Amino acid sequence: MFNKFMTIVVFVPLAIILVALAVANRAAVPFTIDPFNPGSAGLTVTMPLFVYIFAALGIGLIVGSLATWLRQGRYRKLARRNQEIQEPPKPQAAPATAPSTALVRNDG
Repeated sequence: MFNKFMTIVVFVPLAIILVALAVANRAAVPFTIDPFNPGSAGLTVTMPLFVYIFAALGIGLIVGSLATWLRQGRYRKLARRNQEIQEPPKPQAAPATAPSTALVRNDG
């Protein structure tokens, strides 16, 4: 129920907005890495604007997720410690003994 709600209310409008953004920004735009010589062909990439926008959104999503994961590391570590303290120790199995293969002499 909740998944269907999220799909209809959030993801469908978001997809429509992203498609409209991509269609509206199809023109090729130069992206120059060298700010002092903008005409440098070696450091200039020309792509549609929506590619730059989606790349910036994707990079921001990855960097934000990584930053959140790193900042929450101490809480995950604390949760692991608390879980180890609360769980009783697991009984260890007795070591298995190998069957004896010694020959017994029977002088009868």
